[in-house]
Amino acid sequence: MVLPVAARHDGMTQATPIVAPLSGAERLQRRMARGTAFLGSQTAIICGAMSWVSERHLVSAISNAGGFGLIACGAMTPELLDAEIAATKAMTDKPFGVNLITMHPALFDLIEVCSRHGVGHVVLAGGLPPAGSIDAIKAKGAKLICFAPALSLAKKLIRSGVDALVVEGMEAGGHIGPVSTSVLAQEILPDVADKVPVFVAGGIGRGEAIAAYLDMGAAGVQLGTRFACATESIAHPNFKKAFLRASARDAVASVQIDPRLPVIPVRALKNAGADLFTAKQREVAQALDEGTIAMGEAQLQIEHYWAGALRRAVIEGDVEHGSLMAGQSVGMVTKEEPVADIIASLMEEAAAALAQRAA
Repeated sequence: MVLPVAARHDGMTQATPIVAPLSGAERLQRRMARGTAFLGSQTAIICGAMSWVSERHLVSAISNAGGFGLIACGAMTPELLDAEIAATKAMTDKPFGVNLITMHPALFDLIEVCSRHGVGHVVLAGGLPPAGSIDAIKAKGAKLICFAPALSLAKKLIRSGVDALVVEGMEAGGHIGPVSTSVLAQEILPDVADKVPVFVAGGIGRGEAIAAYLDMGAAGVQLGTRFACATESIAHPNFKKAFLRASARDAVASVQIDPRLPVIPVRALKNAGADLFTAKQREVAQALDEGTIAMGEAQLQIEHYWAGALRRAVIEGDVEHGSLMAGQSVGMVTKEEPVADIIASLMEEAAAALAQRAA
């Protein structure tokens, strides 16, 4: 092998060793380094918090496989969350986090439960953090992650002391905003990715997309739908079959029928449950007209509806009248398989994509 020759100051020459190009896997590891350091996991892949699905079994499996699991607290009481965290800790010694809903009436009690268990990462979802919540979460050393649906809010959250952001587009399952993932990533990453770790979410089903967002400056990604049919997921077989049969166009957003109602659109597989939600909105709107409930209670009733509808589908297997929350990446969920295989496939695809770009 011929080595390049470099001139020395004394006129002599010396061989300059050739540095082998990085492999795709090495490039991927470097791009994920900031995210893995922040999460304490092997890969910067967060499993999104899916109510009734992201519980001890799936969360521990995700973390044990090198990802980062998130317990979906949802409408849990502090007592239930306490038991869920304890059960998850019994199944994994790897890092995992807890997703809390900002509108939960017992939010500060839930934060205290997380602190008592030494949970290292707390995600606040569903709106801007209420006064005092950021300090309460960070008081015991936990890292706080929040959702940023716009650049202005991303900057505001960073100024407030948030440690990391999730940029989630409308392609995601569950509660969604109005802007696509690709647009949000282009809008937010160039401005804030150098300030805090940013994880991109919404419509991600393959490793090539992961590589693309990492190249744009993301520290990692968050996926939910891709893990819903994992072997370790406790979701009912009927729920999983509905996912396996679905295509991207089957995951549609709910419709808000009354502009007064603080209803955040929800993306789910279309079924009779969508009509039930429309009826629920009419019921709540009538209660508002009659003055029998306040706006805050109206919003809680909507959230309780979703919690119940999700349970019917995920736990009871009622896929006609329950809620089948799914992102548009559902068409890429083609079989039930172990979490470890899903993560390995995503990493292999991402590494291959990065290797291809370097060629």
